Formats: sequence, C-alpha cells, structure tokens
Amino acid sequence: MDESRRLWVLSGTVVVIVLVVLGGYLAFRGSPEHNVSVRSVPNDLTLTLDGKQVAANGVLKIKEGEHTLTGERRGFQSYTETINVRGDTDVKMFLFSNGDVGREWEKNHPDQVLETEAEQGRRYQERTDRLTQNYPILQELPYVGPGFTVNYGASKADPTNPEKLAFYIKITFPDGKKASMDWLIGHGYEPSDLEIIYTK
Repeated sequence: MDESRRLWVLSGTVVVIVLVVLGGYLAFRGSPEHNVSVRSVPNDLTLTLDGKQVAANGVLKIKEGEHTLTGERRGFQSYTETINVRGDTDVKMFLFSNGDVGREWEKNHPDQVLETEAEQGRRYQERTDRLTQNYPILQELPYVGPGFTVNYGASKADPTNPEKLAFYIKITFPDGKKASMDWLIGHGYEPSDLEIIYTK
C-alpha cells in the first residue's frame, strides 16, 4: 500500500513539474510575432506603437493581438488606428495637412501627396461601403414622398461617431408622419432600428 502511495505521489509531482515548466515556457515565450509592413506619409512622421516610438516605414515585428498605432507630425492632423495583428499584414499611416506647415510640405513632396489622395479616396470608399451595408436605406435617399421627405445626417445620439447616422424626416403635410412610417415599413425598414428625427 505504501509503495502504491509513493508511486501516486511521484507521478503527481512529475505532472506538476511538467505543467509548471510548460506554463513558464509559454508565458516567457509570449504571443507569436508577425511582420507588419508600414508605409507612412509624410515619410518623416512620428509613429508610435502602443505609446512607444517605432520606425515610420519598413517592417515591424509585432506580437499577435490588438495594438494602437498613432501618427503625428507638425502641420498635419494626427491619426490613431487600432490594428488587430493575426498574421503578416500591411498598414498605411497617412496624415492629412491642417495648417501652413503641412501645405508647404505638400508643395515640396507632390509624389507623396498623390499617394495621400489615393488613400483618402480608398478610405472614403471603404466608409461609404460600411455605411451602405449598415444602413441599406441610404441607397434610396434622398426620398420625396407624399407629405414628407427623407434624408440623412449626423447622429444626435452619438455625434462623435462618423459611422452612426440619423434619418431626418421633414413633414410637409398633416398625414406626412404616417405616410413616412408606411413608406419605411413597406420598403422593409424597421423604424425602431433607425434614429429618426422629425422636422417641419
């Protein structure tokens, strides 16, 4: 009986040691790293990754997971982006001028300005696609109906979020509100899912 007990204790001790060593190895090793290729415009901006300055252009070794990239430069609007690294990827950090210093820099770097304009167009298209996906009603607006018009604008409930929209319904006749509800429901939209603001 004592021999059997000793074997169990020994086996348990070995298992605990193996688990501690394996856990220590995994904790020490941390998350796997991936190559993140960064292209910045202006090419001399200051780029930080999770608050620590890194090279603005080139390949960064970044651990898997969520990270914050911030680009800053005098004369340009700062930009912060959250990236979720799951494998090798490309990131573009393009800033847009907001002052005389930035505009002077643009005059001297027309090739980078062209890149920035292309990136601005890409970001605009991506945002438009996301909004259309989230708000299919956008494809039908502006709409003029019997006694009402429907358009869209900034959300009043979440004014700092450019991805949130409100739908402004202008009532032009007494039955316009009912007609607008009938139009929304008839086209497959649930009014309670939309931020609706009535105007006269």
